[in-house]
Amino acid sequence: MYSIATIAAVAASLVQLASAHGHVAGVKVNGGAWVQGCDPNWYYQPAGTAPNTPGWKALNQDNGFVEPSAFKSSDIACHKSAKAGETYINANAGDKLTMYWNTWPDSHKGPIINYLAPCAGECTSATPSSLSFTKISQAAWISGSNPGTWVTDTMIANNFTSEVQIPASLKPGNYVLRHEIIALHAAGNPNGAQAYPQCLNIKVGSGGSSALSGGVPATSLYTPTDKGILFSLYGAFSSYPIPGPAVSGIRRRQTS
Repeated sequence: MYSIATIAAVAASLVQLASAHGHVAGVKVNGGAWVQGCDPNWYYQPAGTAPNTPGWKALNQDNGFVEPSAFKSSDIACHKSAKAGETYINANAGDKLTMYWNTWPDSHKGPIINYLAPCAGECTSATPSSLSFTKISQAAWISGSNPGTWVTDTMIANNFTSEVQIPASLKPGNYVLRHEIIALHAAGNPNGAQAYPQCLNIKVGSGGSSALSGGVPATSLYTPTDKGILFSLYGAFSSYPIPGPAVSGIRRRQTS
């Protein structure tokens, strides 16, 4: 029999491990004012008691992940049982958004991938299944192996921040930004990769005239056996195949 003290210690360690994962706490546009993200603990708060923010609320109170076996469910779009954010981040095409994660463990190395989905009307009433995502940027392995240096290491070194630029030629409208880290520390085993999708509403004001093309439902982004999903982080490798569709050509029309 385990003592109460032992059980309490194990429980505390499990809580600590769970809370080590992160979420997007806020965003700045071009280094400007802070825009509040979404705290997962707001999901269960009664209507009107939690802040209204652009961040989508989800059932990830443990700052947990979506596993590959759920890649064909709507959970992979904006996390588990996600509900649309109530407001927008206001930005223009070409603006740079700095995503501030509340924390991230250095063991959770992997790619950071960004997608945009146009909303048919207001993103505040969108559902995960109504969105079609176009990849606008991606970054992953930098150098070395077993496990090497990854873009997540850069994010941690930069105060848990990651930048994404809105394509400069994108036409104005309402969009959902899907900002995602895929942790690979257990990805050498089937169903071991960990996806951490974070969604936020963006209202793009002035911009170009280009519409996003080639968008797909989130359920079509990955499969459990993609080479970038079933991947051994702790072996010798000289490349990493970032999963998902190719980056949209609209990105290549961005200004510097």
